[in-house]
Amino acid sequence: MLTIEDSDTTPSFALFKLGFRPFFLLASLFAAISMLLWMALYVWQANWLPDSFPPLTWHAHEMVFGYSLAVIAGFLLTAVKNWTGQQTLQGTGLILLCAGWLISRVLPFMTIPSALLWMAWFDMAFMSALVIALLLPIIRVRQWKQLPVVLKVGLLWLANLVFYLGMLNVLPPEAIQWGLYSGLYLVISLIMLMGRRVIPFFIEKGVDEEVTLKNWHWLDISSLFLFLAFVIIEVFFSYPLISRGLAAILFILHALRLWGWYTRGIWSKPLLWVLYLGYGFIVAGFALYALSGWLAISAWLPLHAFAAGGIGIITAGMMSRVALGHTGRNVFAPPGILPLIFVLLIIAALVRVFLPLIAPGLYLWWIAIAQGLWILGFGLFVVT
Repeated sequence: MLTIEDSDTTPSFALFKLGFRPFFLLASLFAAISMLLWMALYVWQANWLPDSFPPLTWHAHEMVFGYSLAVIAGFLLTAVKNWTGQQTLQGTGLILLCAGWLISRVLPFMTIPSALLWMAWFDMAFMSALVIALLLPIIRVRQWKQLPVVLKVGLLWLANLVFYLGMLNVLPPEAIQWGLYSGLYLVISLIMLMGRRVIPFFIEKGVDEEVTLKNWHWLDISSLFLFLAFVIIEVFFSYPLISRGLAAILFILHALRLWGWYTRGIWSKPLLWVLYLGYGFIVAGFALYALSGWLAISAWLPLHAFAAGGIGIITAGMMSRVALGHTGRNVFAPPGILPLIFVLLIIAALVRVFLPLIAPGLYLWWIAIAQGLWILGFGLFVVT
């Protein structure tokens, strides 16, 4: 079972002692700042990016390969240490890894020659170093069962490479979308994989009553292969009927999984209901995608159910739990501000995904409100 809550209460300056500390700080800061920049670019039509990097492309890339990768790096560097008993990057090595990530985030706004090329170089170097840092401890102790997790990070590396090769005109323009959508769905697959490991475990150990949740091996296997088929057809081919059919089946399977994890005790535990509701947005994303051929549903709505809902909410919940557990605080009695932060992010996702269905004429307003709630939520998260 995944262990990520070993107490670490070292009183000295410990920012670069373990991966979650700098990367969760960078991720939450970037979540707020990048969304503020996106509001300026989209709502206020600011012109801060070069013509070679369209604002929508920048936003999509940075949410997947900026924010999400920072959370993944912090989480897995911490988890791999606990899985293997081997020290992962710390000190100078961790500082350099963070620097590679940070430089990549700043370069799009730098008016220097070949900024995109330099961004690609630093970003790919960061991801390469991350994969190596995750892989080496696993190899040392031959804990091969953890390799699928690192493989997904390796596939994210490949998706990011394809994106940059498209942006730099080495590959055809379609490669930009291949990289972005592959990256998004790989992050979702990683969240579903880790969610299956930890969410039912956390619920069983965290609620006040004794409960045994339902899990089905056939569901785990079938959802894995069906999601793989969905991603391949959705990203690289154009068979919308098949994609929508697969999404409908995935909706049923993951809704059944969510039902098997339900117990009323979660509603008194913020660190449980935030993960449960975040996973619910992934289920809603499959439903919206499946219905998009029959109802007037914009393709952006299921996409943001996955991204703003599933990724945004679950990562906020996991960062909170890991940070509390590793700093010796009680995960069953989190700071009082956390439920408010989670509610702000949930409302932001609801506004972004569902209100455009009800009042599409106010679409720009819904985006701006969702952006504002997201900024406020992660802004509070940074100072908590």
